[in-house]
Amino acid sequence: MPRRLTAYDLQSAKGSRKWLQLHVDTPAEAAAAVACDIVILSCEPDHNLEAIRQAAPFAFLSVGMPHGAVASPEEAVRLGFAMMKRGADAVYCSHSPRFIEAMAAEAIPVTGHVGLVPNRATWTNFRAVGRTAEEAFRVLRAAKDLENAGAACIEVEVVPVRLAEHITRSTPLITMGMGCGTACDTQYLFSSDVLGTHTGHYPRHSKRYADFVTLEAELQEKRIAAFRAFGRDVAGGTYPEAKHQVDMDDAAYDRFLTLSQAL
Repeated sequence: MPRRLTAYDLQSAKGSRKWLQLHVDTPAEAAAAVACDIVILSCEPDHNLEAIRQAAPFAFLSVGMPHGAVASPEEAVRLGFAMMKRGADAVYCSHSPRFIEAMAAEAIPVTGHVGLVPNRATWTNFRAVGRTAEEAFRVLRAAKDLENAGAACIEVEVVPVRLAEHITRSTPLITMGMGCGTACDTQYLFSSDVLGTHTGHYPRHSKRYADFVTLEAELQEKRIAAFRAFGRDVAGGTYPEAKHQVDMDDAAYDRFLTLSQAL
């Protein structure tokens, strides 16, 4: 019988396997991912979490701790446990290492983040991080700080390929690479980028494999057409038909009228 993938499984396979990873938004996306043997997933801790867990029962699921949702390591531990109880296998945390250290001390697997960290982009702007020697060293040092804090995984986002390779070779952590070539242990994208679910800007490192904006627009037109036809049928008296309703025989109705007189 299959069992859920664990942090131990991922770390044991380090260096011998490259994994695919997706950030999913819906249970349908999670189910589609595992149907393609994509068994490392991430998601937000919203109302879909339990349904995503159910749709991908054996996947390794990292759930994002919203940046700023906790103000102390103790609060991080409390929220981390709550997310694990809801189905997370790991907790993504972009807070400082002391938050990660507190969760790791309680055996909560934590995914840290280095490189382009969107929640901290005011200090870097949205750009590749680590293209100078000094900046690359700061990224490596941040990765080592997360390793020393006890993280299990680390997201490496939009750094030069050679830097990502160096980090992956020099740490036992599972490196989850987004926008840094094939250097990391996982190749990571957002399902919204893969599916083309939104208009506007797409990151340079992303690739669209579908056009769900157009598909959703076509579906919306079909919804409107169906609802309009429903209203037209009601107005024209063609809905409901006899097959859409329930009747009662005359004797039962007469008996009902007699009983109703008692009210």
